[in-house]
Amino acid sequence: MSTADLAGAIAPTDPGRARPPSPARPSGDRTAARTTRGPRPASAPSGLLALAAAVVLAVPAGPAAAAAPVAPAAACTAGTGPYQRELEAHLRRPVDGVQSPADCAAVREFQRGNRIEPADGYAGLATYRTMVAVAARPAPNAAGGCPVRSHRVTCVDMARQLLWVQSGKRVVFDPVPIRTGRDDQETRPGWHEVYWRSIDHKSTLYDDAPMPYAQFFDGGQALHGRPGDLYAHGGSAGCVNLSVPDAARLWDLLDEGDAVYVWGTKPGTED
Repeated sequence: MSTADLAGAIAPTDPGRARPPSPARPSGDRTAARTTRGPRPASAPSGLLALAAAVVLAVPAGPAAAAAPVAPAAACTAGTGPYQRELEAHLRRPVDGVQSPADCAAVREFQRGNRIEPADGYAGLATYRTMVAVAARPAPNAAGGCPVRSHRVTCVDMARQLLWVQSGKRVVFDPVPIRTGRDDQETRPGWHEVYWRSIDHKSTLYDDAPMPYAQFFDGGQALHGRPGDLYAHGGSAGCVNLSVPDAARLWDLLDEGDAVYVWGTKPGTED
Protein backbone atom coordinates (compact mmCIF):
# COMPACT_ATOMS: atom_id res chain seq x y z
CA MET A 1 0.00 0.00 0.00
CA SER A 2 1.36 3.45 -0.89
CA THR A 3 1.64 6.27 1.62
CA ALA A 4 -1.15 8.19 -0.17
CA ASP A 5 -3.51 5.20 0.09
CA LEU A 6 -2.72 4.80 3.76
CA ALA A 7 -3.34 8.49 4.43
CA GLY A 8 -6.72 8.30 2.76
CA ALA A 9 -7.67 5.31 4.84
CA ILE A 10 -6.70 6.54 8.31
CA ALA A 11 -6.55 10.36 8.21
CA PRO A 12 -8.40 11.86 11.22
CA THR A 13 -11.30 14.24 10.58
CA ASP A 14 -10.25 17.90 10.87
CA PRO A 15 -13.38 19.97 11.82
CA GLY A 16 -11.67 23.20 10.85
CA ARG A 17 -10.93 22.22 7.27
CA ALA A 18 -13.50 21.79 4.51
CA ARG A 19 -13.06 18.46 2.78
CA PRO A 20 -14.26 18.04 -0.83
CA PRO A 21 -17.11 15.55 -1.19
CA SER A 22 -16.32 12.12 -2.55
CA PRO A 23 -17.24 11.80 -6.25
CA ALA A 24 -20.45 10.00 -6.95
CA ARG A 25 -19.88 6.38 -7.90
CA PRO A 26 -22.46 4.26 -9.73
CA SER A 27 -23.52 1.30 -7.64
CA GLY A 28 -22.30 -1.17 -10.27
CA ASP A 29 -18.66 0.04 -9.94
CA ARG A 30 -18.16 -0.86 -6.28
CA THR A 31 -16.66 -4.29 -6.95
CA ALA A 32 -14.31 -2.94 -9.59
CA ALA A 33 -13.16 -0.10 -7.32
CA ARG A 34 -12.37 -2.53 -4.48
CA THR A 35 -10.52 -4.82 -6.87
CA THR A 36 -8.37 -1.97 -8.22
CA ARG A 37 -7.34 -0.63 -4.81
CA GLY A 38 -6.90 -4.01 -3.19
CA PRO A 39 -8.05 -5.08 0.26
CA ARG A 40 -7.88 -2.47 3.03
CA PRO A 41 -5.82 -3.59 6.03
CA ALA A 42 -7.52 -3.78 9.39
CA SER A 43 -4.61 -1.96 10.99
CA ALA A 44 -1.25 -0.44 10.12
CA PRO A 45 2.09 -0.23 11.90
CA SER A 46 2.39 2.77 14.19
CA GLY A 47 5.25 4.28 12.16
CA LEU A 48 3.13 4.34 9.02
CA LEU A 49 0.25 5.89 10.97
CA ALA A 50 2.45 8.79 12.02
CA LEU A 51 3.79 9.22 8.49
CA ALA A 52 0.27 9.26 6.99
CA ALA A 53 -0.95 11.82 9.52
CA ALA A 54 2.03 14.04 8.74
CA VAL A 55 1.32 13.83 5.01
CA VAL A 56 -2.35 14.78 5.52
CA LEU A 57 -1.57 17.71 7.79
CA ALA A 58 1.06 19.00 5.38
CA VAL A 59 -1.47 19.42 2.54
CA PRO A 60 -2.38 23.16 2.30
CA ALA A 61 -6.02 24.13 2.58
CA GLY A 62 -7.70 24.90 -0.72
CA PRO A 63 -9.57 28.14 -1.57
CA ALA A 64 -12.88 26.67 -0.33
CA ALA A 65 -11.46 26.33 3.17
CA ALA A 66 -10.30 29.96 3.44
CA ALA A 67 -12.66 32.12 5.49
CA ALA A 68 -13.98 35.15 3.56
CA PRO A 69 -13.17 38.44 5.31
CA VAL A 70 -16.20 40.15 6.83
CA ALA A 71 -16.29 43.93 6.51
CA PRO A 72 -17.11 45.58 9.83
CA ALA A 73 -20.36 47.53 9.99
CA ALA A 74 -19.86 51.27 9.70
CA ALA A 75 -20.06 53.02 13.03
CA CYS A 76 -23.20 55.07 13.60
CA THR A 77 -21.97 58.46 14.77
CA ALA A 78 -24.89 60.89 14.26
CA GLY A 79 -25.53 63.21 17.19
CA THR A 80 -28.72 63.94 19.08
CA GLY A 81 -31.52 65.09 16.78
CA PRO A 82 -34.45 67.46 17.43
CA TYR A 83 -36.87 64.51 17.48
CA GLN A 84 -34.69 62.23 19.56
CA ARG A 85 -37.26 61.52 22.27
CA GLU A 86 -40.05 60.79 19.79
CA LEU A 87 -37.89 58.30 17.86
CA GLU A 88 -36.65 56.68 21.07
CA ALA A 89 -40.22 56.13 22.23
CA HIS A 90 -41.36 54.77 18.86
CA LEU A 91 -38.40 52.40 18.63
CA ARG A 92 -38.79 51.31 22.25
CA ARG A 93 -35.44 52.67 23.29
CA PRO A 94 -34.76 54.24 26.70
CA VAL A 95 -36.29 57.71 26.40
CA ASP A 96 -33.71 60.20 27.63
CA GLY A 97 -33.39 62.53 24.62
CA VAL A 98 -29.67 61.80 24.28
CA GLN A 99 -28.26 59.87 21.36
CA SER A 100 -26.33 56.70 22.16
CA PRO A 101 -24.63 54.30 19.70
CA ALA A 102 -27.54 51.86 20.15
CA ASP A 103 -30.09 54.67 19.58
CA CYS A 104 -28.23 55.72 16.46
CA ALA A 105 -28.19 52.18 15.10
CA ALA A 106 -31.92 51.73 15.78
CA VAL A 107 -32.82 55.01 14.04
CA ARG A 108 -30.61 54.09 11.10
CA GLU A 109 -32.36 50.73 10.70
CA PHE A 110 -35.74 52.51 10.76
CA GLN A 111 -34.52 54.90 8.06
CA ARG A 112 -33.26 52.06 5.89
CA GLY A 113 -36.52 50.16 6.28
CA ASN A 114 -38.50 53.22 5.18
CA ARG A 115 -36.13 54.41 2.43
CA ILE A 116 -35.18 57.64 4.15
CA GLU A 117 -32.05 59.29 2.81
CA PRO A 118 -29.53 59.77 4.22
CA ALA A 119 -29.87 56.74 6.51
CA ASP A 120 -27.40 58.10 9.06
CA GLY A 121 -29.20 57.57 12.38
CA TYR A 122 -30.04 61.26 12.90
CA ALA A 123 -33.51 61.92 14.33
CA GLY A 124 -34.37 64.81 12.01
CA LEU A 125 -37.64 66.16 10.61
CA ALA A 126 -37.95 63.78 7.65
CA THR A 127 -37.44 60.76 9.90
CA TYR A 128 -39.92 62.09 12.44
CA ARG A 129 -42.62 62.75 9.81
CA THR A 130 -42.19 59.24 8.45
CA MET A 131 -42.40 57.87 11.99
CA VAL A 132 -45.74 59.68 12.51
CA ALA A 133 -47.09 58.11 9.30
CA VAL A 134 -45.89 54.63 10.28
CA ALA A 135 -47.41 54.95 13.75
CA ALA A 136 -50.76 56.03 12.24
CA ARG A 137 -51.08 53.13 9.80
CA PRO A 138 -53.07 50.75 12.01
CA ALA A 139 -55.90 53.29 12.52
CA PRO A 140 -55.27 56.72 10.94
CA ASN A 141 -58.82 57.95 11.62
CA ALA A 142 -59.01 56.72 15.23
CA ALA A 143 -59.84 60.24 16.42
CA GLY A 144 -62.62 60.60 13.79
CA GLY A 145 -61.24 63.80 12.26
CA CYS A 146 -62.02 62.73 8.69
CA PRO A 147 -65.75 62.24 7.99
CA VAL A 148 -66.70 58.71 6.94
CA ARG A 149 -68.67 58.52 3.71
CA SER A 150 -69.70 55.63 1.49
CA HIS A 151 -67.61 57.12 -1.32
CA ARG A 152 -63.85 57.70 -1.46
CA VAL A 153 -62.47 60.59 0.62
CA THR A 154 -58.92 61.90 0.61
CA CYS A 155 -58.17 62.94 4.21
CA VAL A 156 -55.67 65.76 4.83
CA ASP A 157 -54.78 66.03 8.52
CA MET A 158 -52.82 69.28 8.85
CA ALA A 159 -52.09 68.83 12.57
CA ARG A 160 -50.22 65.58 11.99
CA GLN A 161 -49.20 66.48 8.42
CA LEU A 162 -50.65 63.24 7.08
CA LEU A 163 -52.72 62.22 4.07
CA TRP A 164 -54.61 58.99 3.57
CA VAL A 165 -57.63 57.84 1.53
CA GLN A 166 -60.59 55.98 2.95
CA SER A 167 -63.70 54.48 1.40
CA GLY A 168 -66.25 54.13 4.14
CA LYS A 169 -64.19 52.98 7.12
CA ARG A 170 -61.74 51.09 4.94
CA VAL A 171 -58.35 52.72 4.33
CA VAL A 172 -57.42 52.31 0.65
CA PHE A 173 -54.28 54.46 0.70
CA ASP A 174 -52.12 54.25 3.83
CA PRO A 175 -51.03 57.44 5.63
CA VAL A 176 -48.06 59.25 4.11
CA PRO A 177 -46.23 62.38 5.27
CA ILE A 178 -47.18 65.63 3.55
CA ARG A 179 -46.38 69.36 3.64
CA THR A 180 -49.25 71.85 3.70
CA GLY A 181 -49.25 75.65 3.42
CA ARG A 182 -46.91 77.82 5.46
CA ASP A 183 -48.06 80.68 7.70
CA ASP A 184 -50.17 83.23 5.74
CA GLN A 185 -50.45 80.76 2.85
CA GLU A 186 -52.28 77.98 4.64
CA THR A 187 -54.07 75.19 2.85
CA ARG A 188 -57.79 75.96 2.97
CA PRO A 189 -59.73 73.61 5.27
CA GLY A 190 -63.12 72.04 4.58
CA TRP A 191 -64.71 69.91 1.86
CA HIS A 192 -63.23 70.09 -1.64
CA GLU A 193 -63.36 68.12 -4.87
CA VAL A 194 -60.72 67.15 -7.40
CA TYR A 195 -61.74 69.21 -10.43
CA TRP A 196 -58.66 69.07 -12.70
CA ARG A 197 -55.62 66.84 -13.07
CA SER A 198 -52.30 67.53 -14.82
CA ILE A 199 -49.66 64.83 -14.67
CA ASP A 200 -46.63 66.95 -15.64
CA HIS A 201 -47.76 70.35 -14.41
CA LYS A 202 -45.60 73.46 -14.09
CA SER A 203 -46.64 76.30 -11.82
CA THR A 204 -47.93 79.44 -13.55
CA LEU A 205 -47.43 81.45 -10.34
CA TYR A 206 -43.99 80.34 -9.10
CA ASP A 207 -41.46 80.40 -11.94
CA ASP A 208 -42.52 77.18 -13.63
CA ALA A 209 -41.86 75.19 -10.47
CA PRO A 210 -42.51 71.50 -11.18
CA MET A 211 -45.78 70.11 -9.78
CA PRO A 212 -45.82 66.46 -10.96
CA TYR A 213 -49.06 64.50 -10.62
CA ALA A 214 -51.03 67.64 -9.77
CA GLN A 215 -54.66 67.12 -8.75
CA PHE A 216 -56.33 70.49 -8.15
CA PHE A 217 -59.05 70.65 -5.49
CA ASP A 218 -59.53 74.35 -4.58
CA GLY A 219 -58.51 77.32 -6.70
CA GLY A 220 -54.76 77.03 -7.29
CA GLN A 221 -54.28 74.52 -4.49
CA ALA A 222 -53.48 70.96 -5.51
CA LEU A 223 -52.27 67.62 -4.26
CA HIS A 224 -48.93 67.12 -6.03
CA GLY A 225 -45.42 65.74 -5.78
CA ARG A 226 -42.51 67.91 -4.71
CA PRO A 227 -39.08 66.96 -6.07
CA GLY A 228 -36.25 67.31 -3.58
CA ASP A 229 -36.65 68.14 0.10
CA LEU A 230 -40.32 67.82 1.00
CA TYR A 231 -39.87 69.87 4.19
CA ALA A 232 -37.90 72.86 2.92
CA HIS A 233 -39.01 76.46 3.58
CA GLY A 234 -41.39 75.60 6.40
CA GLY A 235 -44.35 74.81 4.17
CA SER A 236 -45.88 75.09 0.73
CA ALA A 237 -47.66 78.06 -0.81
CA GLY A 238 -50.98 76.37 -0.06
CA CYS A 239 -50.74 73.09 -1.95
CA VAL A 240 -50.59 69.70 -0.31
CA ASN A 241 -47.13 68.41 -1.17
CA LEU A 242 -46.21 64.71 -1.21
CA SER A 243 -43.04 62.88 -2.18
CA VAL A 244 -43.04 62.23 -5.92
CA PRO A 245 -43.50 58.43 -5.52
CA ASP A 246 -46.44 58.96 -3.14
CA ALA A 247 -47.98 61.52 -5.50
CA ALA A 248 -47.69 59.03 -8.37
CA ARG A 249 -49.49 56.33 -6.38
CA LEU A 250 -52.22 58.80 -5.40
CA TRP A 251 -52.62 59.83 -9.05
CA ASP A 252 -53.27 56.20 -9.98
CA LEU A 253 -55.99 55.95 -7.32
CA LEU A 254 -57.99 59.20 -7.60
CA ASP A 255 -60.03 60.74 -10.36
CA GLU A 256 -61.89 63.96 -11.05
CA GLY A 257 -64.89 64.34 -8.77
CA ASP A 258 -63.21 62.62 -5.80
CA ALA A 259 -63.77 64.26 -2.42
CA VAL A 260 -60.97 65.89 -0.41
CA TYR A 261 -61.41 66.86 3.23
CA VAL A 262 -58.89 69.13 4.97
CA TRP A 263 -58.90 69.92 8.70
CA GLY A 264 -56.66 70.88 11.61
CA THR A 265 -53.81 73.36 11.88
CA LYS A 266 -50.27 72.91 10.61
CA PRO A 267 -47.68 73.25 13.42
CA GLY A 268 -46.08 76.69 13.25
CA THR A 269 -49.08 78.41 11.62
CA GLU A 270 -51.16 79.00 14.76
CA ASP A 271 -52.42 82.59 15.11
